[in-house]
This record gives sequence, structure tokens and C-alpha cells, in this order.
Amino acid sequence: MESAHLDATPPIHGVNWIGLFTIIRRETARLMRVPLQAFVAPWISALLFIFIFGYVVGQRIALIAGHRYIEFVLPGIVMLNVVNAAFLQSSSQVYFARFMRYVEETLVSPLTYAEMIAGVIAVVIMRALVTAVGILLLALVFGATRITDFGAFLFWIMMVSIVFGLVGQIVGLWADNFEQLTILNIFFITPLSFVGGVFNTVSMLPPWLRWMAWANPFFYFINGLRQSMIGFTEAPEGLGASVTLALAVVLFLVVWRLYARGFGLRE
Repeated sequence: MESAHLDATPPIHGVNWIGLFTIIRRETARLMRVPLQAFVAPWISALLFIFIFGYVVGQRIALIAGHRYIEFVLPGIVMLNVVNAAFLQSSSQVYFARFMRYVEETLVSPLTYAEMIAGVIAVVIMRALVTAVGILLLALVFGATRITDFGAFLFWIMMVSIVFGLVGQIVGLWADNFEQLTILNIFFITPLSFVGGVFNTVSMLPPWLRWMAWANPFFYFINGLRQSMIGFTEAPEGLGASVTLALAVVLFLVVWRLYARGFGLRE
């Protein structure tokens, strides 16, 4: 009897690797059908920034925080492209799965909500890494930057892509049309990123405006990436990483709850 009781114990649920890799393979194939839009466009945009800030404007601006202007600005340019890539990938991936009705295949598959979220995030990280490393290599070729800590560079690219991969999923679940899909990017992400320290240090702001930088999560993203690239930082050690990790955890719980409720999926 004791042996029969032990045999009846349900197995511990493991990761559904087949289902997870199926999601990743499907979305990677969809991504690779638009390589010009996904990868070449941000690389060309970064090259234009390197030309303008490195050889046109940068030649007429004195050093900023002890660094050439293009070296100071480039981490922000990389971060803008990473944020854009992560948000567009996840929001469009979730929205089109709803719009084309193939999300129902995922819902009836033996996948947990965490695995569904992870499948989206995996493709987001891949797109963000290819985008960021491509821009970094271009900048190194043209002498526009250097890299002081490649491990920290990868950490910030991956963490920020996770954060905006989760934000994109929330918007993808909420949006009912293409216009709603771009609202957050136009009215929140782009403005906050441009006032997050892309073109200036916090000390250059008027004292009564500096609180806006410390309250802006983009400041910590850009500052962390800038430290990994040129070694310059304005935030206390570990603060930016702590803020980013906490934000990722909170957003994951929000997305998981939305999936569990069937928000935008079963309505």
C-alpha cells in the first residue's frame, strides 16, 4: 500500500521546452522576414547619429564630463534603439497573435503563463542584442566609442529589453487597433527617453529640475549603459541595477496576472 501511494504522487511540473522553443522559432521566423525593418534600419539610424554628433556637431562642442560628445551621447542612442526594438517586438507579437487569432492555439497548448511570457521575452532579447551589438561594432569601427565592461553592457541590454518586452506585452494585450499600439511609444517612451540624460548630464540641468532625472527610470538605464561603455556614471553604485530589477519583477507579475485573467485574450 505504501508503494502504491508513492507511485500515485503527481510529478513535479517541468518546463515545456518543446512548446517554448516552438514559440521562439515561430516568432524568430516572423522577425527574419523583415530584416531591413528589424535590424538594418536602426543600424543606419545609428550611423547617421555617429556622423552628425561625431563629425558635425561634435567637432564644435567641448568635452562633456571629460569625454568626447559622441562618446557621451552614443550610449543613449544605443538605449533608444534597444527600447524601441524591445517594445515594438513584444507589443506587435502579442497584438498580431490576437488579431490573427492564432493566440488561441497557444492558450490551449500545455504551456504555463510564465512560459508564454518567456517565449515572447526570448525573441525580444535576441532582437535587442543583435541591434545593440551591431551598433556597438559600427561605433568601434568608426572610433566613436569604446567598451570598458562588456559583461555590464550585456546586462543592461538584456534587462532593459526584458522591462520593455513586458511593457510591450501589456500594451499588446490592451490595444484594439494599430493607433493604440503606438500611443505609449509616442507620448511616454520617446519623451521620457530624451529627457533621461541622452544628451546631457544631470549637473547641466537647473537645480529645480534635477529631481526629474532621478525620478525617470530611463536615466538609470542610460546611465548604466554609459558606465559600461565609457566608465562614466552619475548614480550611486547599484542603484540603477536595483531599480531596473525591481521594475522587471513588478512588470512580470502584472503581465502574469493579465494572462491569468485572460485580459485581451478571451474577450
